[in-house]
Amino acid sequence: MTNNLTILFDPDTYLWLTIAILAILTLTVAWWLRRSRRLPALLCLAFLLFGWYMVIYGAFVEFTRLEVRHVEYASEDLPDAFDGYRIVQFSDAHLGTYNGWRQPILRRAIDSINAQKADLIVFTGDLQNKEPDEIKPNIPLLKQLKAHDGVCSVMGNHDYPNYVDLDEIHKVANLCETMNTEEDMGWRLLNNTWRRIRRGEESIVIAGMENDGEKRFPQLGDITSALSGLNRKTFVVMLEHDPTSWRRKILPHSHCQLTLSGHTHGGQFNFFGLSPAMFTYRELGGMYYAGNRALNVSTGLGGVVPIRLGTTPEIVVITLKKK
Repeated sequence: MTNNLTILFDPDTYLWLTIAILAILTLTVAWWLRRSRRLPALLCLAFLLFGWYMVIYGAFVEFTRLEVRHVEYASEDLPDAFDGYRIVQFSDAHLGTYNGWRQPILRRAIDSINAQKADLIVFTGDLQNKEPDEIKPNIPLLKQLKAHDGVCSVMGNHDYPNYVDLDEIHKVANLCETMNTEEDMGWRLLNNTWRRIRRGEESIVIAGMENDGEKRFPQLGDITSALSGLNRKTFVVMLEHDPTSWRRKILPHSHCQLTLSGHTHGGQFNFFGLSPAMFTYRELGGMYYAGNRALNVSTGLGGVVPIRLGTTPEIVVITLKKK
């Protein structure tokens, strides 16, 4: 499937390790500064103070915030009956990060999603960090998600058993448990398939591909299966966790008008519009267009490492409009 990328620690361990390393470095530089007041020591101290700001503010302030981003997508192909149709997208929940003292943050996000009174809720992958046991404490919360047309979802790279050191039999069992848990919550998991939503005699299609990433990420997206039996006049919203698939597969091999993705977390750090993830992802967060077709990349809710700076966790409200 892909190379194994075992996650060694839980999210809080990563956080406290970062704080411990910063503390050791700060004490070292303070000792250096006491012995020598040269410019390099002062610069190192300034750099470390900025590091403390990033960790404290990023972990305990910005990571706990939530933005509701509103966007519109207009298309001539949209049936008249769906003019004004509202979709709430949330992505990259990484529920293992929200267990324990952070669970109220997740509860607020669920309440915010429901407050939008959407026609449809979609989840674009990475429900867990590494294993399905992380989902269980949050099942009662996730079952509270309500929309007229329910909840549709797709798998993200973390939803596959690539981040645990298990034999193949137990990896398959973990994968099945994750998939079954989503179905048991009443979500419609779209693994290279689609569902039709009707309003009277008109309809649109919500399609979903399995994770289709690059390099070390699972490459399981099958666009032919995901759109099997549909004609090119159908208005299609495609769910695909990894946005790199939009240019590789979705644009050249389909007519899908709107694609919804996540995965990038907006890089989790963004300074004046600059992020380390810019060197990896062409579409990092927000709406992107290729002619009349569009991709929305959500920066998501969480992450394995619970720190964000300049990329506030978000849910996205997408309103479809007849052009």
